[in-house]
Amino acid sequence: MACVNERPAEVGALAPDFELRDQHGTPVKLSSFRGRKVVLVFYPLAFSGVCHRELSALRDVQDSLADAELLTVSVDSMFTHRAWADVEGYAFPLLSDFWPHGQVARAYGVFDDEKGVSLRGTFIIDGGGVIRWSVVNPTSQARDVADYVKALADIS
Repeated sequence: MACVNERPAEVGALAPDFELRDQHGTPVKLSSFRGRKVVLVFYPLAFSGVCHRELSALRDVQDSLADAELLTVSVDSMFTHRAWADVEGYAFPLLSDFWPHGQVARAYGVFDDEKGVSLRGTFIIDGGGVIRWSVVNPTSQARDVADYVKALADIS
């Protein structure tokens, strides 16, 4: 794994702000969610097996995410995200980090230069914009959505 010459964004640090387009072409800016918790989930590619299982699990537990806003990010185009969301019933934002390629994943230190996709990084951000919890897995290793629910419960 050849992640950008940076470590993943650290717990306790201010989350890097960004603006990306969702599957409908609507701009979504992280800082617009100040005052609310955000679960920011990076995944490698739409329509892939592990990503499908992870995002479907998120869809299925979305109501258990303690009133947090769920934002997912990959390097896929917004058109790919739209097709995938329509097929799978994903109602949460699927954000396109397509161009500049992987710029937001790089800002969070979870971009794999060799593969050209993001690692499986998840960052829980509090209402003040501070990263309060994170996990980063290689592209082949799924995350456990139950960990997100537990981490959110521990954040006031």
